[in-house]
Amino acid sequence: QVQLVESGGGLVQPGGSLRLSCATSERIDNLYGIMWYRQPPGKQRELVAAMTANGSTRYADSVKGRFTISKDNAKKTVYLQMNNLKPEDTAVYYCNLHPSYGPSWWGQGTQVTVSS
Repeated sequence: QVQLVESGGGLVQPGGSLRLSCATSERIDNLYGIMWYRQPPGKQRELVAAMTANGSTRYADSVKGRFTISKDNAKKTVYLQMNNLKPEDTAVYYCNLHPSYGPSWWGQGTQVTVSS
């Protein structure tokens, strides 16, 4: 089973920034897709950002212009840069990596709390 290790969550004030990281020991340059999801308290998990194999990206309307998904193949790490954070961004964030075959890999989740 492939292990993903997430980090970078925490408590931040509205308007602040965080960068989430998702590290693995596996190659990520040949992934079919990379996703970040979040699950706010008492709500369903939702897709926040995605990157396809050719590098194209898409974002949920609620985070467009504030969040950026990226990856560093050499470090085998994917990132979610989150700027201008709002209280409604409070959630547990999960990375989800899709290899070209087989089941996808999930991170353990990292808590992001936006509060003054």
